[in-house]
Amino acid sequence: MGTFEAIFEGGVFRPINPVVLPEKSRVKLALCVENGVPSDAKDDMDAIYEILDRRHSTGIADLAARHNEHQP
Repeated sequence: MGTFEAIFEGGVFRPINPVVLPEKSRVKLALCVENGVPSDAKDDMDAIYEILDRRHSTGIADLAARHNEHQP
């Protein structure tokens, strides 16, 4: 048959497009997650990036100029 795209919801794989198979056909699936990040993990990452976007004032005008002083 080949490959088809599906969405996993409520413990069930739901094909995006119609799949032509006889009823009660037994199949073997090989999974490849396309978006890579579950939606709840994406919410966590959004919160992390929001924190990383916050600015902190050190009082040093050009901190990057002294960057190499602290490298091993």
